[in-house]
Amino acid sequence: MPAEFVTSPAPTTSTVRHDWTLEEIEALFALPFNDLLFQAQQVHRQHFDPNAVQVSTLLSIKTGACPEDCKYCPQSAHYTTGLDKEKLLAIEKVIEQAKAAQEAGASRFCMGAAWRSPRQKDLEVVLEMVRRVKALGLETCMTLGMVDPEQAQQLAQAGLDYYNHNLDTSPDYYGEIITTRRYTDRLETLANVRDAGMKVCAGGILGLGEAPRDRAALLQQLARLQPHPESVPINMLVKVAGTPLEDVEDLDPLDFIRAIAVARILMPASHVRLSAGREQMSESTQALAFLAGANSIFYGERLLTTANPQASRDRELFRKLGLHPERRDTCRDDERQQAELASAVARQAEQAHVAALAYDATQGV
Repeated sequence: MPAEFVTSPAPTTSTVRHDWTLEEIEALFALPFNDLLFQAQQVHRQHFDPNAVQVSTLLSIKTGACPEDCKYCPQSAHYTTGLDKEKLLAIEKVIEQAKAAQEAGASRFCMGAAWRSPRQKDLEVVLEMVRRVKALGLETCMTLGMVDPEQAQQLAQAGLDYYNHNLDTSPDYYGEIITTRRYTDRLETLANVRDAGMKVCAGGILGLGEAPRDRAALLQQLARLQPHPESVPINMLVKVAGTPLEDVEDLDPLDFIRAIAVARILMPASHVRLSAGREQMSESTQALAFLAGANSIFYGERLLTTANPQASRDRELFRKLGLHPERRDTCRDDERQQAELASAVARQAEQAHVAALAYDATQGV
């Protein structure tokens, strides 16, 4: 074969790093598409069953009237999107939905509330939801907005496995999308969650009108978290009429796949979730995402307020691709969370004599 047709992808490594430079990440994005996917798939196979996909279901437990001004979000009170405000769901309704999700094959049940930060009286109800869903044998995940150290401890003690709090985009582009919450606020919430002994679910949204460098910078921020988030949802913007981003230019699906592959390389042991936007993706695009290292999806007909491929379509896609739901070892995971919680409590006790415990959100960023 002529030398000009021979390509050599960058050396594959599955070493967990937290010091990726922006230039290194941009170099990964710039690789020939086939080389990038080949490298991502090699890394993926060193850490996961390449044909197993973790399946989650997401339920909105409180919808609308959020005081934040996130330009992509139909739940923001700043925009008129035709979304009705709903109160916090009754616990029994949530348990009913969790059982249905479990029967449909989900191993993790995620609950989301449109709050800036939960009030204590609402948090008490949420804590009972966590206990009841956990008792079913499902992994539990919550996204409730910002939480302080005490709230994070309460959630951990109730048995919450994961807390979701996305960074959304790069630090430089963040102010173009949200003005009611600082980037450092998001980092502080993630630190509170980690210190409480819970696992972290943190990712971002692509297609917000950001530049390619912003995608690289977002992934750099996620890869700098120590340890890496156990779950990294990569969302494709779902454009909603009435939001400021309803007419933003569509992101090229191949650019989205590149981001999935780079996320896999940067965070080799994390579950990379193909999240919002799947309703608009072809089967071919989703297949490329799995090849690029995505190994987690949301299962069901809705993601909070936006459509999601129906469970029957997902089962058929899994059949075509030879994929299967990832099994969850409940006892092992419960023991691991208890050990992490005990370790977190011990760390707090050791630091109790320190007068100032303020988290420096610029550290490691």
